[in-house]
Amino acid sequence: MTGSTPTRRHFLGAGAAAIATTARPLQPRAEAYPGRPITYVVPFPPGATNDNSGRIVARKLGEKLGQTIVVDNKSGGGGSIGAEFVARSKPDGHTLLNASTGNLTVAPQLMRTGYDPFRDFKPVGYVGASRSVFAVHPSLPVKTLEELIAYAKENPGKLNFGSAGNGSGGHLAGEYLKLRANIDMVHVPYRGSAAAAKDATAGLVQLMIDPITAPLVRSGQLRGLAVSGNDLRDDLPGVPSIAEAGIPDWELSSGFVAVAPAATPAPVLARLNEVFAEILSDAPTIASLNAIGLRPLVLTPDEIVASLKKESDTNRRIIQTANITAD
Repeated sequence: MTGSTPTRRHFLGAGAAAIATTARPLQPRAEAYPGRPITYVVPFPPGATNDNSGRIVARKLGEKLGQTIVVDNKSGGGGSIGAEFVARSKPDGHTLLNASTGNLTVAPQLMRTGYDPFRDFKPVGYVGASRSVFAVHPSLPVKTLEELIAYAKENPGKLNFGSAGNGSGGHLAGEYLKLRANIDMVHVPYRGSAAAAKDATAGLVQLMIDPITAPLVRSGQLRGLAVSGNDLRDDLPGVPSIAEAGIPDWELSSGFVAVAPAATPAPVLARLNEVFAEILSDAPTIASLNAIGLRPLVLTPDEIVASLKKESDTNRRIIQTANITAD
């Protein structure tokens, strides 16, 4: 009889099990995600490729998850302000970052940032490999990249180039061009590439190396000299690749990656990876991203990290060789 009679220990064990069972649903679970609107942080102002790509992805993300996605532009510091905000946000999958790879592989090497790109974030999708269009104001007396380099050598320190800010991809590209071509140019940082492009079309800055310049080249407001990065050039007839323009083995690459805070629960990260793979395989989404010069990639988290580490190593070598600093 004693064997069938519940003991105090049994009651305590049952009570502990009940408590554990009660507590378990409080842990974040993929099936309960998302439980409220998601904030999708864009670390640059409206109008930039980072912003445009973020809004394209956010629309589809909302459809897939059945939840409101709020795009929040937190610009400044070459994208580091928005990145730091997400790194410090609650890691529950309700705050994501549409990072430029410059946020993750350039800015932390040029300035003090409040985040470590590989320790503080987990990737959930590679939104798009980017291209950069080398573009000048039509008043500049050059029609090719070769002529631009010759002009810069004849006028040392008089040529300037605008970028989205210190540590941005356009900043590094301009400095890398200076190194490869042995020319002297002045960097003019802006708070976002849209502001830089506005001044470029007004002739206040003479050169930009940025995805955002493509439509300005098509409209004739800027003159395209070369394209680096992915192979999307059908919309820019007559504009050569950077290799065709005279600089082979251009090592810089860039793009946009969706990331979450590193401590986000694994089931939530898995759900986000699954959804982003669906979004970036969607034909209309691919077409929309292609239209702004991005080639979406369906990669695993490990593949994204490996790509970013390779890019970071390349950028570190270029930064050190060219002695690049945040202006």
